[in-house]
Amino acid sequence: MIKRLAQRAGRLTAALAVAIALLQPASAYADVPYLTFYKDQYDQQYQMQTAYRPAGALGRELFIADPGAPDQQLHSPLNQPQDLYIDDKDEIYIADTGNNRIVHLNPHGELIRILDFPEDPLNRPQGLFIHDNGDLYIADTGNNRVVRASSQGEVLRTFQRPESKLIPDAFKYDPVKLVVDKRGFLYIATLGGYQGLLQLDPQGEFQGFFGANQTSISFVDSVKRLIYTREMYEREISKLPGSITSVDQGGEGFIYTVTREVQTGQLKKLNIAGLDQLSGKGEFSDSLGGGSYGETIHDPSVVRQVQPQLNDLTVDSDGNITVVDSRLNVVSQYDDNGNLLFFWGGAAGDTTTKLGLVKTPSAIANDSNNDLYILDSENNVVQKYEVTEFGALVHQANRLTQDGRYEESEPLWQEVYRQNAYYAPAVLGLAKASYKRGDYDGAQRLFAATGWAQGFSDSFWQNRLQWFQSQFGSFMNAGLILVVGGLVIRRTSRRLGWSGRLREFRQGITGLPAQLGFVSHLVKQPLDAFYGIRHEGKASSLSGSLILLLALASYGYFRSGTNFIYNPAIIVDPSVATPLIQFSVVWLGFVLASYLVGSLNQGEGRFRDVYTASAYAMFPFILVGVPLTLLSGVMTLNESAIYHFLAYALYGWTGLLLFWKVQGVQNFSVGETVKHLVLTVLTMFIMAILIFITFSLTSELVSFVYSIYQEVAIR
Repeated sequence: MIKRLAQRAGRLTAALAVAIALLQPASAYADVPYLTFYKDQYDQQYQMQTAYRPAGALGRELFIADPGAPDQQLHSPLNQPQDLYIDDKDEIYIADTGNNRIVHLNPHGELIRILDFPEDPLNRPQGLFIHDNGDLYIADTGNNRVVRASSQGEVLRTFQRPESKLIPDAFKYDPVKLVVDKRGFLYIATLGGYQGLLQLDPQGEFQGFFGANQTSISFVDSVKRLIYTREMYEREISKLPGSITSVDQGGEGFIYTVTREVQTGQLKKLNIAGLDQLSGKGEFSDSLGGGSYGETIHDPSVVRQVQPQLNDLTVDSDGNITVVDSRLNVVSQYDDNGNLLFFWGGAAGDTTTKLGLVKTPSAIANDSNNDLYILDSENNVVQKYEVTEFGALVHQANRLTQDGRYEESEPLWQEVYRQNAYYAPAVLGLAKASYKRGDYDGAQRLFAATGWAQGFSDSFWQNRLQWFQSQFGSFMNAGLILVVGGLVIRRTSRRLGWSGRLREFRQGITGLPAQLGFVSHLVKQPLDAFYGIRHEGKASSLSGSLILLLALASYGYFRSGTNFIYNPAIIVDPSVATPLIQFSVVWLGFVLASYLVGSLNQGEGRFRDVYTASAYAMFPFILVGVPLTLLSGVMTLNESAIYHFLAYALYGWTGLLLFWKVQGVQNFSVGETVKHLVLTVLTMFIMAILIFITFSLTSELVSFVYSIYQEVAIR
């Protein structure tokens, strides 16, 4: 009886353990030595559930027959392996570079065979590819060739450097990575080959360079091109595009490449014409994203973040692209449109190695289950990472969303959102599903939560259209009332003489109210108004200060209150303090510099006049800035041309008022005004340098005095 109760208790305990394990969040993996993150399009980093967990290390125990004693086994470990490939049967092929061989393992990591081609040996092979027909293509780097071998290990042919007049003489044919399409065309990444992938037909004939990167030209380089002579420019260091580091092929025939020497566009998805299909960085390209791939785990203790160096990539059956960083040891995964899904990683210790941490990742591949395998060339091992329940759920939901099956993806995204409410792709997936079924209010709210401008704009447009249609009758009635009322008031004012009385009332206004009302004359005749400020006392320092305060408040409202679809930076930093400080410093610097330059050039403006007129010149921020900010709240991206025209007009009008201010206050001609403004800007620049030097020296002096105080106090 006791034994039976014990057995029942054991079964109940096991059932409870399974239930608890199933109810645990996906992030509860005690054996995971790294953290997983997500980074939104505004570069804000969030820790999240584990998407891939370590599942084992393969390739450590490799034994081959001892040539001296066939019945004995010799341990033959990997030596600086550089590439990894997994075929459709999940069998693993490793380019064992240091041992000049190809290692073939089964899905469990057990050795199947060694391919070393004794009759035609390899020399430091760094890349390999397995064709659908079972043929092996090996980038035999040391022998400057590509080897094609049968599935039985028989060399079928070699691809030497092709002969073509289109290939530069300086081109080095050192194959490092390659893929082969269904036609048998080879796409070969060569060491330092900035021209792009070398494309060969099945017979080894040169077909052209494919998918080359563009040369990055800075602003300084553009200036040099304008002012340098041909001889001077030829002596400059050549600007060459980055060379492709690795290449992979997706299920739909796209060619994927990674490049490590560029700042943006490190990852490319190339169609048959060699055109990149990853424009910007997925659906978030309309925000602050700059089209840079390869994520960095932000460390608050590090002032300057190290730039990533993408070394290899793999594309799984769902089209997800996973890249590995050889410098930071960070693995980043994107969907087939370039949207970030998650990234993880961390530096391995110098003396100890934990399962899941890689010291020197040289290659990455995936199997049919979308599990990942990372080749560690320093530890000479392949580490396997299994996708977690959370990661698989994200993959499934995102695949449905990318296929346009939004309603099917909604319950999956709801589960992802339940597990992690800060995961933006889940909110974005729910927003698309809401928009698809016509719930534009919900879609607008969810799109705003993710900060996706285009989706928010489309949802708001639908809501605005529905509201306008429902209120059309009211608008027509209100318009009719305004027209009739305006005609009645106009006729009544003529009969009773209200216009004359109003004119007399305006003329009777004096003092500060009259000075504030002088801005109406500034709008109509700006040059005459600034002359009146200087010579007729039409304004005072008090009225100028009040207008300046109103302009400052209007500018702060303009910078912080504009709809995020036109000003996405407010999502990251909604604070108004920084814009106000910048406005105040620039305005005050302009006033001081303008007065000093005017004094040296026999200008007639006193400091009081320069101050007051410069304050009045900020009036457009009150007249245009506030209405434009309010208007942005009811506009969509379809009206962006109108918004940007008004915004540019605001700054342009302010600039013209400052120009006329110099003319009117200083009594300068047009040419003298242009000269004055150029010298003013130069003076502001010199003042900024002097202030920076002063603060720097003061900081150094304070540190020096404090160090002396500490030295004296200790002794």
